[in-house]
Amino acid sequence: MDKKIKKIITTGPESTGKSTLALELANHLETQYVPEFARTYLDCIKRPYREDDLITIAKRQRELELFLSKKSNQYLCCDTSMLVLKIWSEFRFGKCHPWIKEAFQKEEGLFVLCGTDVPWAFDPQRENPNEREEIYQLYKIALVDYGKEFVEVSGDQNARLEMVLSYLNLFLSKNLRK
Repeated sequence: MDKKIKKIITTGPESTGKSTLALELANHLETQYVPEFARTYLDCIKRPYREDDLITIAKRQRELELFLSKKSNQYLCCDTSMLVLKIWSEFRFGKCHPWIKEAFQKEEGLFVLCGTDVPWAFDPQRENPNEREEIYQLYKIALVDYGKEFVEVSGDQNARLEMVLSYLNLFLSKNLRK
């Protein structure tokens, strides 16, 4: 990304309000929203996805993010990240492509880990209604192990939005004092 942009990345298990929160944040912050490319890709392939599809998704997600970052203000609100692809790959296939792992290691921004305290909503692309808490823990472990800046959010969408905005205000005021 050319200019210094703070990425805000909603992450976590399926059906935890990530897309809604990322879009609300983008609207509130008057900046760009980066949708999850995987949804479009999976709709288009007309077959069950395979492990090698994940690297294609990862690279196209990165391209979309770079493109939209040029149109954003100081924030870029992302509906997914390399972490999602890492966890998805490891959970589904037991391994992860090195490109995705390296891209996640280099990824910077505020990760917003969405809690599982919202009801599961059926979607034909969702696969793990009964493993959300287990998968949530995998996200949390990865964020801690890789030393990523993150905030956990829970409650309804308004509460989640307020938690992130409060965190951002705290972050900004802390950096202004430096």
